[in-house]
Amino acid sequence: MASRASSDASTPRAPAPIPKLPGLGRSWYERGTRYWARRIRTAVVWLPLLAVYCYLAFRLYLGVPRSDLPPTVRAVWDWAQAVASGVLLVWGWTKQRRDHRRQLLDPPSPQRMWETRRDRMSRSPGLARAGLLPLLIAAPVLPMLAAWCVGWSVAMLTVREYPSEAGARRWLEERAA
Repeated sequence: MASRASSDASTPRAPAPIPKLPGLGRSWYERGTRYWARRIRTAVVWLPLLAVYCYLAFRLYLGVPRSDLPPTVRAVWDWAQAVASGVLLVWGWTKQRRDHRRQLLDPPSPQRMWETRRDRMSRSPGLARAGLLPLLIAAPVLPMLAAWCVGWSVAMLTVREYPSEAGARRWLEERAA
């Protein structure tokens, strides 16, 4: 008669259930049409919001702080803003890609991903209200901040795989082994 340990080893394990991920549900596992539809939906929602932010930043920049400058200084200031915005656009892209690479080395488990999302969502309303006054004070440099946000966001939207997906795949592999 076989021992209990040997009979347990011969019985196949039930596969681990595919975990849901924030924003992707379970579509990340097969990466089919539903997956790409969700990724495109994220971009379609995110990019217009970013465009509105850039528009408001530019309108605030054209307001009082810039209009009080003499014409020569204004031209120099505009060129400095343009150059700095280009640099910050590249910096935002680079920062996001480095963070993404770092997160792929130690991707979060599905449970940790949900906890992180819950923590961020609970802080968002307060941070949004607290950020209004500094936003108005920062009007002279808002185009540079907007450029950084554009670089960061485009890099975030164009990655091949999110760290949450890599973490969920690793989690599934650990459960299957």
